[in-house]
Amino acid sequence: MNFLQIVDKYYPSDDELRNIYMIHAGRVAELALDFSRRHPELCMDNKFIEEAAMLHDLGIFLTDAPGIHCHGSAPYICHGFLGAELLRKEGFPRHALVCERHTGTGLTKELIAEKGWPLPQVDMTPQSLEEQVICFADKFYSKTKHLYEARSFEQVKASMAKISQASVEKVGEWQKLFG
Repeated sequence: MNFLQIVDKYYPSDDELRNIYMIHAGRVAELALDFSRRHPELCMDNKFIEEAAMLHDLGIFLTDAPGIHCHGSAPYICHGFLGAELLRKEGFPRHALVCERHTGTGLTKELIAEKGWPLPQVDMTPQSLEEQVICFADKFYSKTKHLYEARSFEQVKASMAKISQASVEKVGEWQKLFG
């Protein structure tokens, strides 16, 4: 797989959205690979981690998030699911799962129903170690502020508290596993 060919297909112009996308995805990939390399005993697939981390936010351009130069029509909460659909069409179902499962600490069908989000009511929580490490790394980087600066673990927990207590607990588990 050449992840850059896929990025080029959906983000062809050298504009601010592509810049945000590439910086964010690159930072997430670097951190996820750093976590993986610190834990060789977990035997994670680093090639897959790099590819999937660079594609995890592929669907953002389809959403309405003008603050990050996205002018699509879907709510931002749908970006993972939409990116997964794109990657399945491209023939990369394993990478698609990372897109689908990286939002928050993953979305349960109960949380989707409770929040009334316009998503399929299915479990979208990271399962494999690779999915989990990318999801965890993603929590440390924003697309809206300070693209180059990592959030502290305390800031990550505070951000997850806005979603659910279960999300706070999950990042705590990941900190113990990967941190």
